[in-house]
Amino acid sequence: MGGHSHWATIKRHKGAQDVKRGKIFTRIIREVTIAARSGGDPDANPRLRLAVAKAKEANMPGDTLKKAIQRGTGELPGVTYEEFSLEGYGPGGTALLLEITSDNRNRTVAEIRSLLTKNHGNMAEAGAVAWQFHKKGLVAIEKGKVDEDTLLSLALDAGAEDVKVGTKSFEVITSPHDFEAVKKALVDAKIETVLAEITYIPQNTVRLEEKPAEQMLKLMEIMDEHDDVQKVHANFDIPDEVMEKVAVAAG
Repeated sequence: MGGHSHWATIKRHKGAQDVKRGKIFTRIIREVTIAARSGGDPDANPRLRLAVAKAKEANMPGDTLKKAIQRGTGELPGVTYEEFSLEGYGPGGTALLLEITSDNRNRTVAEIRSLLTKNHGNMAEAGAVAWQFHKKGLVAIEKGKVDEDTLLSLALDAGAEDVKVGTKSFEVITSPHDFEAVKKALVDAKIETVLAEITYIPQNTVRLEEKPAEQMLKLMEIMDEHDDVQKVHANFDIPDEVMEKVAVAAG
């Protein structure tokens, strides 16, 4: 399984999603608000449709969701967020791509630069690492939930680009445009997923062992904790046994 998606899946299994429900809501609210700038009707706004689906999966109250949309469309007053990305390098020369939403770019950039410097990384110039990532839809399914042939047939028929077989899971890769259709096909077939999102997938990876792997996962957690970081992407490749060992050690 890809490094970032495996990391995200482990976090979910550890219950991080529930523990940080308030932070999850904050991120989704920002995404909904920004997406609604292009129109408040999810049926006519694909980005808003995905954000609303994510809000519902997280059991966000309907009134909270409605207000987030209204702040985006201007029907209600609210904070104006700016979207941008930051790039950097982590332990072992790994590439980092951060999706940011902030109401104060200068503050956020300074904070992220400081966090990187203190955690075996450094900021990179715009464009330095972004070229290594391609925007894709990603759906991860644990092995045992579906057999490979069935998944291949179903996913490819629905428009998936590829199905990768890992040691513990399958990864279905789609274009951003076809993500919804592929995800719906899997849901309709009652195939349980552990991860389903639009993300950035690295074209090459950097293999990390014990110490650098521990430093990398710590940096990922620190970045994930920052209020202005919507998503953090990296091109690390950490062996499953090392990933599990570090995750257990971190509690």
